[in-house]
Amino acid sequence: MKNISVIGCGTMGNGIAHVFAMHGYAVNLIDINEAALQNALKKIGSNLDRQVSKQIITEEQKAATLANISTTTELSKGVSNADLVVEAATENVNIKLQIFRDIDAAAPAHCILSSNTSSISLTKIAAVTSRPEKVIGMHFMNPVPVMKLVEVINGYKTDKAVTETIMELSCNIGKVPTLVNDYPGFVANRILMPMINEAIITLNEGVAGVEEIDTVMKLGMAHPMGPLQLADFIGLDVCLAIMNVLHEGLGNPKYAPCPLLVNMVTSGDLGVKSGRGFYDYSGGGKDLVVAPNFK
Repeated sequence: MKNISVIGCGTMGNGIAHVFAMHGYAVNLIDINEAALQNALKKIGSNLDRQVSKQIITEEQKAATLANISTTTELSKGVSNADLVVEAATENVNIKLQIFRDIDAAAPAHCILSSNTSSISLTKIAAVTSRPEKVIGMHFMNPVPVMKLVEVINGYKTDKAVTETIMELSCNIGKVPTLVNDYPGFVANRILMPMINEAIITLNEGVAGVEEIDTVMKLGMAHPMGPLQLADFIGLDVCLAIMNVLHEGLGNPKYAPCPLLVNMVTSGDLGVKSGRGFYDYSGGGKDLVVAPNFK
């Protein structure tokens, strides 16, 4: 396995491309937006500079990593010689299904098709392809160059040899793969998102404020980041989408998203990406300031 195609050049996509390229793989980074691709290359360069400054890699390794990355806005061209495709587009089921139809039509017969989805059924994704046995989940954690975990998700028809290949590949790029089965939210988000949702409910009910809730979880539970700050970092729209998948997929009212979360997403307060969520990032995010809604 030498050629990796990554679809989507946002935070997750450029991080995945960064990691594969740094470990010597030829990476095609694919997005419909040329400007977004150029911004992704700048972001990868900036993250590599940070690794150089921390003496994690050398200048030569940085140059080699960037040389391993090509970009294109044409999906069919970008996956034409791929051994593995990693889809990292927005967490929208209809968009993902269409992307997998397109990948399936253009990628070589031997190519493994993977998704970085954090909650959507791999079995559902695989069903729109002619190769469901070659479809698997590779759920990387953010920030990808730093976080070690890859949640590897088997679909209903994923072939055992494909699973073994992806587990080995994950180790080859310095990650720790953990195998789970295809149920809503898998493991990471089935546990994490209800905790975040409960923190939002706690805020909504006036039990405590934003800083107080995050402080309790950081100092009392040894979490590196409080759940409300983490929700801002993930994106409140992503949190809502995952809660909806859990609620619909598991049919249990305990997974219903908090009305406050729904209202914040509807109003456009999405967290870091929009400049405001539970905290206000308009000042550049160096100092956490509770958003005006919650003071």
